[in-house]
Amino acid sequence: MRPRCGRTPRRSRVTARNRLPLDYSVRSLRVVDFLIDGLRKGGADQDRARDTLCGLGAYVGEVLVRRAGAAWVDLDAGQRAVLGQPVGVRMPDGRIWNPLGKVLNRFEAGGPDESLQTFYLTLHGRSQRPAA
Repeated sequence: MRPRCGRTPRRSRVTARNRLPLDYSVRSLRVVDFLIDGLRKGGADQDRARDTLCGLGAYVGEVLVRRAGAAWVDLDAGQRAVLGQPVGVRMPDGRIWNPLGKVLNRFEAGGPDESLQTFYLTLHGRSQRPAA
């Protein structure tokens, strides 16, 4: 069973407590990939890593908000059932994405196919404004 993140994921704990080089840039998603790979290699299970993974998922969502024009949204009951999370992000074209679930997928499967940086770069529905 996949862990669920609470209603308000805490991205600030991930960056402040660990003093990581996470600046909400698209490039920083590579750091998130590296952190998740480190958790996997260190033998953490999802239950022990739950808070960290939820924080990283919130961070990825915030990168989508700041760089791709997304907005955080509370998911309805049907979306919650499908995505397994209470919140997601709505892209400028109306599509809903699940950054929290994407982080959990990276943790479960690992490997380049689940890269969060690649996820962003191939994401449909991004605004066309240049990413800083």
